[in-house]
Amino acid sequence: MSADGRNPVPQTVGEALVKALAARGVRHVFGIPGVHTVELYRGLAQSELRHITPRHEQGAGFMADGYARVSGRPGVAFVITGPGVTNTLTPMAQARADSVPVLVISGVNSSGSLGRGLGHLHELPDQHALMQQVALVSEHVAVPEELDAALDRAFAPIDGSTIARPGPTHVQIPLDIAGQTVADTVPLAQVPSQLLRDSVTPADLTEVKRRLREAKRPVILAGGGCRHSAAGLRQLAEQLGAPVVQTVNARGVLFDHPLSVPASPSLAAVRELVQEADLVLALGTELGPTDYDMYATAEMMQMPGLIRVDLCATQLGRHRAELAIHADVADLLAGLLADLTTVSAVMPGWGADRAATARADAWAEIGPDYRAQVTVLNALRDAAPDAVIVGDSAQPIYAGNLYYDHDRPGGWFNAATGYGALGYGIPAAIGAAVAVPNARVICIVGDGGAQFSLPEIMTAVDEALPITFVVWNNHGYQEIARSMQDVGVPVVGCDPTPPNFAATALSFGISHRAITADPQEAAVAMTDALKFAGPSMIEITTPKFVPTSATKD
Repeated sequence: MSADGRNPVPQTVGEALVKALAARGVRHVFGIPGVHTVELYRGLAQSELRHITPRHEQGAGFMADGYARVSGRPGVAFVITGPGVTNTLTPMAQARADSVPVLVISGVNSSGSLGRGLGHLHELPDQHALMQQVALVSEHVAVPEELDAALDRAFAPIDGSTIARPGPTHVQIPLDIAGQTVADTVPLAQVPSQLLRDSVTPADLTEVKRRLREAKRPVILAGGGCRHSAAGLRQLAEQLGAPVVQTVNARGVLFDHPLSVPASPSLAAVRELVQEADLVLALGTELGPTDYDMYATAEMMQMPGLIRVDLCATQLGRHRAELAIHADVADLLAGLLADLTTVSAVMPGWGADRAATARADAWAEIGPDYRAQVTVLNALRDAAPDAVIVGDSAQPIYAGNLYYDHDRPGGWFNAATGYGALGYGIPAAIGAAVAVPNARVICIVGDGGAQFSLPEIMTAVDEALPITFVVWNNHGYQEIARSMQDVGVPVVGCDPTPPNFAATALSFGISHRAITADPQEAAVAMTDALKFAGPSMIEITTPKFVPTSATKD
């Protein structure tokens, strides 16, 4: 019986799943229904969950990723067994590389057929084992009564209840289980006490405070783990007088601040700053090569007096540090700021002066081509204040990852670091727009990357989302062509013909504006795009790269 003494209303596992997701704070689901997930959809129409339909399961995964990055809540995708699952593996790998909480819920063939190779529709040899290679947790619901416990285990790494690096998780429900009836869902299962989030220890706080007070040339390295702790980070930096170097996923946490260094730690100017420090406080950054060694020198810069703070205990063991603290950045900042007095030991000429020098040197270092592209980014940002800018692997994104200052914490992210999946930008921007419907979203993609996921724009049309799709059209894979030429490899396969984007936009029913890579044109085009309540497109055309080996005397 239920708590009020009445007989429970019969419900299927699929209906119980939807109710359980809502109870855990889920409000949106990205998915494409299929014959193997029909039962998962049974309770959806009557629920408070809103379903968003992408055009491809990969799009569903990337939408869930963009949603999670902006909202701070898990993004959820429903996919069918077999091809639906394999189509989400790439988004899950991107989410794992960038510590993004994404939950994929899939069907799987009937229990009695699993592993037998009988040739059923969408059959995989071992779907569960395949997902375990990418997911932090992959759960198989063998009987209806296991649903809640499986969801608890899948949510544990992604809902902030544990000290663990977030990432993708997975739950699969066999076809014969999804339609079975199950009693009223029990209260959420208790997470084992050893997994519950602990606050940073007093001993760790005392030691960090001591070292900070003694430092004369402190530097903070801010990673993606800081994106939701901008206020605390700013306060700590000001008290310390410490320059703050931001990785790609931390841009925006210290916009236009004298202590901010919104430039890649791969740049020589930034490396020099860090190596001059006598204490480096690394907050929520894995110190990975796509941020810290993008030029593939195979040399990590020296980080004197390194203190690392990270959710992932395994990550803490991958780089030698004088002090490694397994904690959430927000918890550490709160503990430090509770009674950390203003530090006066910082040497003259450090702090804002040294940060300004690093910014100027980094700006000079990136070169005229990238500076021109960052100037366009600045124009777009200034025309649409507080926008979320989502990128694919495209020339202006590469430029911005090297040097760009954004005006919204967590509002600059892309797939050009970490796993580096092309096709990310368009669907991730859609997920971001669903998460913050009151904000403008700007999606920056190259003409090559856009063709990986162009149909997803129709999802933005269906949902009337305020996204401006900025297509940087250089007629091919320019970055790859340059890389091939630089090492003496004949340039082959780098000039796929782009579609007519004006005609494409027309077919989508959205506006299209063609401009050059002039910042003033970009600002005007973006200002005009803000007049549209729904999606629109700006195409920025630049000259096609012609390899020197292809030129004639």
